[in-house]
Amino acid sequence: MKAIVRANYGSPDVLEFREIDKPVPKDNQVLVKVHTAAVNPFDWHILRGEPFLVRLMGFGLLKPKHGTIGADMAGKVEAIGKNVTQFKVGDEVYGSGMGGFAEYACLGENAAAHKPENLTFEQAAAVPIAGLTALQALRDRGRVQGGQHVLVNGASGGVGTFAVQIAKAFGAQVTGVCSGKNVELVRSIGADHVIDYTKEHFWLNGQEYDLIVDNAAFQSIHKPLRVLKPQGTYVGVGGSSSTVNVLQSLILNPIIAKIKGRRVVTFIANMNQADLVFMKELLEAGKVTSVIDRRYSLNDTPQAIRYVEEGHARGKVVITI
Repeated sequence: MKAIVRANYGSPDVLEFREIDKPVPKDNQVLVKVHTAAVNPFDWHILRGEPFLVRLMGFGLLKPKHGTIGADMAGKVEAIGKNVTQFKVGDEVYGSGMGGFAEYACLGENAAAHKPENLTFEQAAAVPIAGLTALQALRDRGRVQGGQHVLVNGASGGVGTFAVQIAKAFGAQVTGVCSGKNVELVRSIGADHVIDYTKEHFWLNGQEYDLIVDNAAFQSIHKPLRVLKPQGTYVGVGGSSSTVNVLQSLILNPIIAKIKGRRVVTFIANMNQADLVFMKELLEAGKVTSVIDRRYSLNDTPQAIRYVEEGHARGKVVITI
Protein backbone atom coordinates (compact mmCIF):
# COMPACT_ATOMS: atom_id res chain seq x y z
CA MET A 1 0.00 0.00 0.00
CA LYS A 2 1.03 3.65 -0.42
CA ALA A 3 1.70 5.61 2.75
CA ILE A 4 3.44 8.62 4.24
CA VAL A 5 6.31 7.41 6.42
CA ARG A 6 9.20 8.81 8.46
CA ALA A 7 12.28 7.35 10.16
CA ASN A 8 13.18 10.28 12.41
CA TYR A 9 11.64 13.20 14.23
CA GLY A 10 11.70 16.46 12.30
CA SER A 11 9.87 18.86 10.01
CA PRO A 12 7.56 17.69 7.20
CA ASP A 13 10.74 17.36 5.12
CA VAL A 14 11.45 14.00 6.81
CA LEU A 15 8.25 12.52 5.39
CA GLU A 16 8.39 10.11 2.43
CA PHE A 17 5.63 8.88 0.13
CA ARG A 18 6.30 5.23 -0.61
CA GLU A 19 5.05 1.65 -0.70
CA ILE A 20 4.90 -0.32 2.57
CA ASP A 21 3.19 -3.48 3.82
CA LYS A 22 -0.50 -3.34 4.67
CA PRO A 23 -0.99 -3.44 8.47
CA VAL A 24 -2.61 -6.43 10.17
CA PRO A 25 -5.27 -5.65 12.79
CA LYS A 26 -4.73 -6.85 16.35
CA ASP A 27 -7.44 -8.79 18.16
CA ASN A 28 -9.26 -5.61 19.24
CA GLN A 29 -8.74 -3.62 16.05
CA VAL A 30 -10.36 -3.12 12.66
CA LEU A 31 -8.43 -2.65 9.44
CA VAL A 32 -9.79 0.36 7.58
CA LYS A 33 -9.47 1.16 3.90
CA VAL A 34 -8.96 4.87 4.43
CA HIS A 35 -11.01 7.17 2.22
CA THR A 36 -10.06 10.41 3.99
CA ALA A 37 -7.72 11.41 6.80
CA ALA A 38 -7.56 14.75 8.61
CA VAL A 39 -4.61 16.81 9.79
CA ASN A 40 -4.45 18.02 13.39
CA PRO A 41 -1.87 19.94 15.43
CA PHE A 42 -1.41 16.58 17.19
CA ASP A 43 0.11 15.23 13.97
CA TRP A 44 2.86 17.82 13.71
CA HIS A 45 3.62 17.52 17.43
CA ILE A 46 4.10 13.78 16.90
CA LEU A 47 6.06 14.40 13.69
CA ARG A 48 8.49 16.79 15.36
CA GLY A 49 8.51 15.20 18.81
CA GLU A 50 7.82 18.63 20.27
CA PRO A 51 7.33 19.65 22.99
CA PHE A 52 9.73 17.09 24.45
CA LEU A 53 6.95 15.91 26.76
CA VAL A 54 5.43 14.22 23.67
CA ARG A 55 8.36 11.82 23.54
CA LEU A 56 7.83 10.91 27.18
CA MET A 57 4.22 9.91 26.40
CA GLY A 58 5.36 6.70 24.71
CA PHE A 59 6.03 7.92 21.17
CA GLY A 60 9.79 7.28 21.36
CA LEU A 61 12.54 9.15 23.19
CA LEU A 62 15.22 9.55 20.51
CA LYS A 63 13.52 8.00 17.50
CA PRO A 64 9.78 7.68 16.78
CA LYS A 65 8.18 4.33 17.54
CA HIS A 66 5.64 4.82 14.76
CA GLY A 67 6.84 5.04 11.18
CA THR A 68 3.42 6.18 9.97
CA ILE A 69 1.41 9.07 11.37
CA GLY A 70 -2.07 10.55 10.95
CA ALA A 71 -4.64 10.09 13.70
CA ASP A 72 -8.10 10.96 12.35
CA MET A 73 -9.61 8.94 9.52
CA ALA A 74 -12.79 7.70 7.91
CA GLY A 75 -13.27 4.73 5.59
CA LYS A 76 -14.62 1.19 5.21
CA VAL A 77 -13.77 -1.82 7.36
CA GLU A 78 -11.57 -4.23 5.39
CA ALA A 79 -10.94 -6.82 8.13
CA ILE A 80 -11.57 -7.26 11.86
CA GLY A 81 -9.63 -8.71 14.78
CA LYS A 82 -10.98 -11.86 16.44
CA ASN A 83 -12.29 -9.99 19.50
CA VAL A 84 -14.13 -7.26 17.58
CA THR A 85 -17.92 -7.46 18.01
CA GLN A 86 -19.31 -4.06 17.01
CA PHE A 87 -18.12 -3.84 13.41
CA LYS A 88 -18.15 -6.06 10.35
CA VAL A 89 -16.41 -5.97 6.99
CA GLY A 90 -17.91 -3.26 4.80
CA ASP A 91 -19.04 -0.96 7.64
CA GLU A 92 -18.35 2.73 7.15
CA VAL A 93 -16.49 4.02 10.22
CA TYR A 94 -14.64 7.00 11.57
CA GLY A 95 -12.26 7.40 14.47
CA SER A 96 -8.72 8.11 15.60
CA GLY A 97 -5.65 5.90 15.79
CA MET A 98 -2.19 5.98 14.24
CA GLY A 99 -1.17 5.72 10.59
CA GLY A 100 -4.11 7.37 8.85
CA PHE A 101 -1.92 8.98 6.18
CA ALA A 102 -2.00 5.75 4.21
CA GLU A 103 -4.29 3.61 2.07
CA TYR A 104 -4.98 1.29 5.02
CA ALA A 105 -4.77 1.80 8.78
CA CYS A 106 -5.86 0.09 11.99
CA LEU A 107 -8.33 1.52 14.48
CA GLY A 108 -8.98 0.24 17.98
CA GLU A 109 -12.60 -0.87 18.35
CA ASN A 110 -13.07 1.53 21.27
CA ALA A 111 -11.69 4.46 19.26
CA ALA A 112 -14.05 4.04 16.31
CA ALA A 113 -17.75 4.45 15.58
CA HIS A 114 -20.07 4.06 12.63
CA LYS A 115 -19.82 7.04 10.30
CA PRO A 116 -22.69 9.54 10.53
CA GLU A 117 -25.01 8.63 7.67
CA ASN A 118 -25.46 12.20 6.42
CA LEU A 119 -21.73 12.98 6.27
CA THR A 120 -19.21 12.39 3.52
CA PHE A 121 -15.97 10.61 4.40
CA GLU A 122 -14.25 14.01 4.31
CA GLN A 123 -16.68 15.52 6.79
CA ALA A 124 -16.48 12.50 9.09
CA ALA A 125 -12.68 12.36 9.11
CA ALA A 126 -12.60 15.98 10.25
CA VAL A 127 -14.45 15.22 13.48
CA PRO A 128 -12.64 12.92 15.95
CA ILE A 129 -9.85 14.88 17.68
CA ALA A 130 -11.22 18.39 17.13
CA GLY A 131 -14.82 17.42 17.77
CA LEU A 132 -14.14 15.44 20.94
CA THR A 133 -11.78 18.10 22.24
CA ALA A 134 -14.52 20.72 21.84
CA LEU A 135 -17.17 18.42 23.34
CA GLN A 136 -15.13 17.47 26.39
CA ALA A 137 -13.94 21.05 26.94
CA LEU A 138 -17.52 22.30 27.06
CA ARG A 139 -19.49 19.43 28.61
CA ASP A 140 -16.99 17.67 30.88
CA ARG A 141 -14.45 20.35 31.85
CA GLY A 142 -16.54 23.48 31.44
CA ARG A 143 -19.86 21.99 32.64
CA VAL A 144 -21.71 24.18 30.15
CA GLN A 145 -25.38 24.91 30.85
CA GLY A 146 -28.16 26.37 28.74
CA GLY A 147 -28.32 30.15 28.94
CA GLN A 148 -24.70 30.59 29.96
CA HIS A 149 -22.40 33.01 28.17
CA VAL A 150 -19.54 31.14 26.50
CA LEU A 151 -16.53 32.69 24.80
CA VAL A 152 -14.57 30.63 22.26
CA ASN A 153 -11.14 32.10 21.53
CA GLY A 154 -9.88 30.84 18.17
CA ALA A 155 -13.42 30.21 16.96
CA SER A 156 -12.52 29.69 13.30
CA GLY A 157 -10.04 26.86 13.81
CA GLY A 158 -10.59 23.11 13.93
CA VAL A 159 -11.59 22.88 17.59
CA GLY A 160 -13.13 26.36 17.57
CA THR A 161 -15.66 25.70 14.80
CA PHE A 162 -16.89 22.61 16.62
CA ALA A 163 -16.90 24.40 19.99
CA VAL A 164 -19.14 27.21 18.71
CA GLN A 165 -21.69 24.74 17.34
CA ILE A 166 -21.64 22.35 20.31
CA ALA A 167 -22.05 25.23 22.78
CA LYS A 168 -25.10 26.38 20.80
CA ALA A 169 -26.44 22.81 20.82
CA PHE A 170 -26.25 22.94 24.64
CA GLY A 171 -28.25 26.18 24.62
CA ALA A 172 -25.47 28.64 25.42
CA GLN A 173 -25.03 32.21 24.20
CA VAL A 174 -21.78 32.09 22.23
CA THR A 175 -19.18 34.75 21.47
CA GLY A 176 -16.49 33.75 18.99
CA VAL A 177 -13.10 35.43 18.70
CA CYS A 178 -11.30 35.29 15.35
CA SER A 179 -9.59 37.46 12.74
CA GLY A 180 -11.59 39.77 10.49
CA LYS A 181 -11.47 37.46 7.46
CA ASN A 182 -13.23 34.73 9.45
CA VAL A 183 -15.99 36.78 11.10
CA GLU A 184 -18.68 35.73 8.63
CA LEU A 185 -17.67 32.07 8.88
CA VAL A 186 -17.98 32.08 12.68
CA ARG A 187 -21.30 33.89 12.49
CA SER A 188 -22.58 31.41 9.90
CA ILE A 189 -22.03 28.43 12.22
CA GLY A 190 -24.14 29.96 14.98
CA ALA A 191 -22.12 32.42 17.04
CA ASP A 192 -24.38 35.07 18.62
CA HIS A 193 -21.55 37.60 18.75
CA VAL A 194 -18.21 37.68 16.92
CA ILE A 195 -15.15 39.69 17.97
CA ASP A 196 -12.46 40.54 15.44
CA TYR A 197 -9.31 40.37 17.55
CA THR A 198 -7.45 42.64 15.11
CA LYS A 199 -9.84 45.47 16.04
CA GLU A 200 -11.02 44.70 19.58
CA HIS A 201 -9.69 42.93 22.67
CA PHE A 202 -12.32 40.67 24.20
CA TRP A 203 -11.00 41.32 27.72
CA LEU A 204 -11.72 45.05 27.37
CA ASN A 205 -15.33 45.07 26.11
CA GLY A 206 -16.97 44.81 29.54
CA GLN A 207 -18.75 41.50 28.89
CA GLU A 208 -18.25 38.70 31.42
CA TYR A 209 -18.44 35.00 30.61
CA ASP A 210 -19.44 31.85 32.49
CA LEU A 211 -17.06 29.73 30.42
CA ILE A 212 -14.05 30.53 28.24
CA VAL A 213 -12.71 27.89 25.85
CA ASP A 214 -9.29 29.13 24.80
CA ASN A 215 -7.55 27.61 21.78
CA ALA A 216 -4.45 29.70 22.53
CA ALA A 217 -3.99 28.31 26.02
CA PHE A 218 -0.20 28.48 25.88
CA GLN A 219 -0.46 32.23 26.55
CA SER A 220 -0.82 33.93 29.93
CA ILE A 221 -4.33 33.80 31.36
CA HIS A 222 -4.19 37.18 33.15
CA LYS A 223 -6.27 38.87 30.44
CA PRO A 224 -8.96 36.16 29.99
CA LEU A 225 -9.45 36.00 33.76
CA ARG A 226 -10.48 39.66 33.73
CA VAL A 227 -13.74 38.72 32.00
CA LEU A 228 -14.42 35.37 33.67
CA LYS A 229 -17.29 35.44 36.16
CA PRO A 230 -16.42 34.56 39.78
CA GLN A 231 -17.90 31.06 39.47
CA GLY A 232 -16.81 30.66 35.85
CA THR A 233 -14.39 28.23 34.26
CA TYR A 234 -11.48 28.76 31.88
CA VAL A 235 -10.64 25.71 29.74
CA GLY A 236 -7.35 25.71 27.86
CA VAL A 237 -7.17 23.44 24.84
CA GLY A 238 -4.46 25.06 22.70
CA GLY A 239 -1.05 23.48 22.16
CA SER A 240 2.50 24.75 21.86
CA SER A 241 5.84 23.29 20.76
CA SER A 242 7.51 25.02 23.71
CA THR A 243 7.96 22.94 26.87
CA VAL A 244 8.10 26.19 28.86
CA ASN A 245 4.68 27.26 27.55
CA VAL A 246 3.20 23.85 28.24
CA LEU A 247 4.48 23.91 31.83
CA GLN A 248 3.02 27.41 32.20
CA SER A 249 -0.38 26.07 31.13
CA LEU A 250 -0.21 23.04 33.39
CA ILE A 251 1.37 24.54 36.51
CA LEU A 252 1.56 28.34 36.57
CA ASN A 253 -1.86 29.20 35.14
CA PRO A 254 -3.82 27.14 37.70
CA ILE A 255 -1.89 28.85 40.50
CA ILE A 256 -2.70 32.29 39.07
CA ALA A 257 -6.35 31.32 38.73
CA LYS A 258 -6.56 29.99 42.29
CA ILE A 259 -5.16 33.26 43.64
CA LYS A 260 -7.86 35.11 41.69
CA GLY A 261 -10.59 32.69 42.81
CA ARG A 262 -11.26 31.26 39.36
CA ARG A 263 -11.34 27.70 37.99
CA VAL A 264 -8.84 26.76 35.28
CA VAL A 265 -8.60 23.45 33.42
CA THR A 266 -6.05 22.36 30.81
CA PHE A 267 -6.48 18.91 29.31
CA ILE A 268 -5.90 16.52 26.41
CA ALA A 269 -8.99 14.96 24.86
CA ASN A 270 -9.82 11.35 25.63
CA MET A 271 -10.61 9.45 22.45
CA ASN A 272 -13.49 7.08 23.18
CA GLN A 273 -16.34 5.43 21.34
CA ALA A 274 -19.11 6.85 23.53
CA ASP A 275 -18.22 10.42 22.60
CA LEU A 276 -17.79 9.54 18.92
CA VAL A 277 -21.35 8.18 19.05
CA PHE A 278 -22.51 11.35 20.86
CA MET A 279 -20.96 13.46 18.09
CA LYS A 280 -22.55 11.18 15.47
CA GLU A 281 -25.97 11.98 16.93
CA LEU A 282 -25.30 15.74 16.89
CA LEU A 283 -24.05 15.55 13.32
CA GLU A 284 -26.98 13.45 12.08
CA ALA A 285 -29.41 15.84 13.80
CA GLY A 286 -27.87 18.74 11.87
CA LYS A 287 -26.83 20.55 15.05
CA VAL A 288 -23.14 20.35 14.14
CA THR A 289 -21.33 20.24 10.82
CA SER A 290 -17.69 19.96 9.74
CA VAL A 291 -16.01 23.04 8.27
CA ILE A 292 -13.46 21.99 5.63
CA ASP A 293 -10.78 24.50 4.66
CA ARG A 294 -8.49 22.65 2.24
CA ARG A 295 -8.12 19.23 0.65
CA TYR A 296 -4.81 17.60 -0.24
CA SER A 297 -3.84 14.36 -1.93
CA LEU A 298 -1.90 11.72 0.03
CA ASN A 299 1.45 12.55 -1.55
CA ASP A 300 0.92 16.23 -0.67
CA THR A 301 0.55 15.46 3.05
CA PRO A 302 3.78 17.35 3.96
CA GLN A 303 2.32 20.56 2.50
CA ALA A 304 -0.92 19.97 4.40
CA ILE A 305 0.94 19.61 7.69
CA ARG A 306 2.94 22.79 6.99
CA TYR A 307 -0.29 24.67 6.40
CA VAL A 308 -1.89 23.45 9.63
CA GLU A 309 1.30 24.19 11.55
CA GLU A 310 1.05 27.84 10.50
CA GLY A 311 -2.08 28.07 12.65
CA HIS A 312 -4.39 29.87 10.22
CA ALA A 313 -6.60 27.04 8.94
CA ARG A 314 -10.33 27.83 8.75
CA GLY A 315 -11.84 24.70 10.22
CA LYS A 316 -10.21 21.46 9.13
CA VAL A 317 -7.70 20.27 6.54
CA VAL A 318 -8.24 16.80 5.06
CA ILE A 319 -6.22 14.29 3.04
CA THR A 320 -8.17 12.55 0.28
CA ILE A 321 -6.86 9.04 -0.39
